[in-house]
Amino acid sequence: MLLFALVGCEKDETRVTFEGGTTPVLSTSTNAANLNFDDAAKTAVVLSWTNPNYKFNSGVSSQSVKYLIEIDTVGSNFTNPAKKVIAVNGDLNYKFSVAELNDIMLNQLVLTPGQEHQLQFRVNAFLDNTFSTLVSNSVDVSATPYVIPPKVQPPASGDLWIVGDATPNGWDNPLTSPHDVDQKFTMVTPTLYEITVQLIGGGGYKLIQELGVWGSQYHMLDGGTWESGDFEEKDADPQFPGAPEAGTYKITVDFQRGKYFVTKL
Repeated sequence: MLLFALVGCEKDETRVTFEGGTTPVLSTSTNAANLNFDDAAKTAVVLSWTNPNYKFNSGVSSQSVKYLIEIDTVGSNFTNPAKKVIAVNGDLNYKFSVAELNDIMLNQLVLTPGQEHQLQFRVNAFLDNTFSTLVSNSVDVSATPYVIPPKVQPPASGDLWIVGDATPNGWDNPLTSPHDVDQKFTMVTPTLYEITVQLIGGGGYKLIQELGVWGSQYHMLDGGTWESGDFEEKDADPQFPGAPEAGTYKITVDFQRGKYFVTKL
């Protein structure tokens, strides 16, 4: 019994335990970023933060600390589902180029170009899921995003149709009446198209900008789902997957961001 007690004491003395860390302090190189298309490659904002100095009873951790930079608009308090999150391993700073910050504002946060917006940044520090995350203070930066060319070129004619066996018309191209009307998108803006359409459940579809022509079609990029994803202009696969159930759906095609969205009504 004495031997077991001595062994037990030795294990307690050598057990490594986590003792916490220090909340990182975040700072920014500027509170007003100047965004200009001609300066796209230049640095717009530099974020810097202090080391959280995670500690164990054996000393300061030598593990690589991981960080998540969160970017949202002031007032949303980082609850916006569209907020931007950037992973950083080990470094204590991050440089945003003019082009990157502009892209985040336009295509991630979907902010209006030509208007000043207030952005909010903070940093989450962690070692892994075992230990508590330390969240820094937040810093605000104002910036005015500029208009950039759309990621995908919209139809030159302003016309867009949906064709495929996910639709009542099938793969016939050109579409026959009345499908040439009820399967045609409405141009909301020069870069945003919408349609409310009946889908039969299953199958797939593509988007065409000229009846009877496949060469200038739009197809989904790998990684997309029937609900959302990225697309490009090219006569290629994969096709957009149809909705799993028959019903009425709203399809939104955003050429500015190169993304599509499908919602059941």
